[in-house]
Amino acid sequence: MKDSELRSRAKNLALKIIYACDEIDTRKGRGVLVNQITRSATSVGANINEANYASSKADFINKFHIALKECAETEYWIEMLVGINSISEETAKELLQECGIIRRMLVKSINTAKENLRGEK
Repeated sequence: MKDSELRSRAKNLALKIIYACDEIDTRKGRGVLVNQITRSATSVGANINEANYASSKADFINKFHIALKECAETEYWIEMLVGINSISEETAKELLQECGIIRRMLVKSINTAKENLRGEK
């Protein structure tokens, strides 16, 4: 299956976060944050991928909403990692910028799907 831009961006974001987390010293309690951001970042792409196999348009919209929430959660964990000096401001800026692009793409897709769903009724 050919990757859409959204799927590709979500996958690349998750990989970037995984690689950034590889550099974090997980002693001193940081392992919890690493686990949280890894889970939320990988969930974005997983839900986008799952939406491709949705049982209905409403299910598709729901999966994209979940991906949107996970993207927002990922942004929060990035801010937390910056706050405890576990990732650089530069790395955080790049990751947050990518999250913002993905978020906007998800919102646009959700709105389009909702318009299409209303048009069918």
